Amino acid sequence: MAVDAIGSVLNAQSTETSKQNSIDQESFIKLFLSQLQFQDPLEPVDNREFLAQLAQFSNLEQSRQAAANTEGLLVMQSASQALSLLGRTVSLAGDNTSIDTGTVIAVAFTYSGPELSVQTSSGEVLANIRLSQVTLAK
Repeated sequence: MAVDAIGSVLNAQSTETSKQNSIDQESFIKLFLSQLQFQDPLEPVDNREFLAQLAQFSNLEQSRQAAANTEGLLVMQSASQALSLLGRTVSLAGDNTSIDTGTVIAVAFTYSGPELSVQTSSGEVLANIRLSQVTLAK
């Protein structure tokens, strides 16, 4: 049975980029009020358009929060999956071939996800093994 990685954690650079490219609700309200203040008095914007914009932003914020919650769940599931392998015998795979078999002796949690340490049958300890690189030994 293959044990595949089911989620990954965003790196710091992509998180920072997304923060720079996003607008929070307070900024949206300020922008919204500025738009009201500086609209053309001869051609005022319809109230329904403003309400539609506010509803769109609300939906967007809810979607963003749902995505963040889903990502958190995936990270927790990945950690749980890695911890469940402690003490179990796994086969290390590479390029569609089984390289070696060993026992998971440790799990390290890194920013990019959990990494396993596997002690092979020859006594060698292989570190930094990703979940996607192992399958349960039969």
